[in-house]
Amino acid sequence: MTRPISALRGAGEARLQFALYALVCLAIFLVPLAVGDDFLLNRYARYLVLGMVAMALSLSWGYAGILNLGQALSFGLGSYCMAMALKLRTVPVHTGSDGLPDFMVWNNVETLPWFWVPFHSTAFAILAGIAVPVLVACVLGWFIFRGRVTGVFVAIITLATLVVANLLIIDRQPYTGGFNGITDLAQLSLFGFTFDAYSKSTYYLVAACLTVSLFACLALTRSKAGLILQAIRDDERRVRFFGYDVAAYKMLALAVSAAVAGLAGMLYTVVMEFASPTFLDVSLSLSIVIWCAVGGRQSLLGATLGAILIAGMQGALSESEAFLDTWMLVMGAIFVTVVLVLPNGLAGLVSAGAHRLAAMLASRDPRRGETVHLGKPAEDRP
Repeated sequence: MTRPISALRGAGEARLQFALYALVCLAIFLVPLAVGDDFLLNRYARYLVLGMVAMALSLSWGYAGILNLGQALSFGLGSYCMAMALKLRTVPVHTGSDGLPDFMVWNNVETLPWFWVPFHSTAFAILAGIAVPVLVACVLGWFIFRGRVTGVFVAIITLATLVVANLLIIDRQPYTGGFNGITDLAQLSLFGFTFDAYSKSTYYLVAACLTVSLFACLALTRSKAGLILQAIRDDERRVRFFGYDVAAYKMLALAVSAAVAGLAGMLYTVVMEFASPTFLDVSLSLSIVIWCAVGGRQSLLGATLGAILIAGMQGALSESEAFLDTWMLVMGAIFVTVVLVLPNGLAGLVSAGAHRLAAMLASRDPRRGETVHLGKPAEDRP
């Protein structure tokens, strides 16, 4: 049995990649052991959620070439789905005869709207938090990709959709809370266990969801579908020439990205204890793109760590007296420097080192021939 060195090199790179992902996820789970402040733990959980939504964008942008400037749409929809369920479990300061949310009472709403009723079920809310963003992504993707819209036009359409959704949520104040969003939420309870936003249990919930999403997306990128998505990113016309349904694969990438972002949005509501129209804001969506670009858009882990790193730096600088008025200028300088010096992001440095290490491991055969023979004693080899 023989295997070319290139195959061994690819297998070595896959093992190193898996080991690196596992090591980072293990480090994330160990953070509560070193952090005793509940406030800091809540902040770190928030950073993990932002890393999760950046990773979702990396899947569609870095691997499928779809620059989605409306990534915050899926994030916000997931957030509102969870907030609606948790709001119905609170005891508002002001309630109507049917226990309506307080902002509905203030806006003279007499009965609970029909689309709020199913959110009495937590299971439905969790399902909706993923299914609604996926449905919106599929409908949007069908019109975009079946019409063979590409390039900057995709970015413009997704951004415009985000703006429309944001305006609708703000305008329908009696049903969505308007500018104030949905506040005064109950804590999430699953299987009889309550997740306090400032507890280790909530941090571990976020870390677990991030880990599962990260490895699930990694498995997708290394599957046949993932290879086709990368081929579409590099040369869409050639892939279509070979008979593949390019639109279907692009819709798949957009839908999976929306599902992960919707899950991240639900977790963000649990961590922050409210849902706001700012979760569907253009500024947040553009920030996600920046995090992904700085971390490395063609690396799921790079985009995740890029978002965590940048969000952490923003928090530290904005609270520092030395950079209280200039922290945005400092962050802008860092963004520009990284993009100019490292076009593949911070993950490009790690990837280059991993390629060299994998090449060294795969070329251990002393003869350094074109093939390495496995499964036979040395004396039996030709």
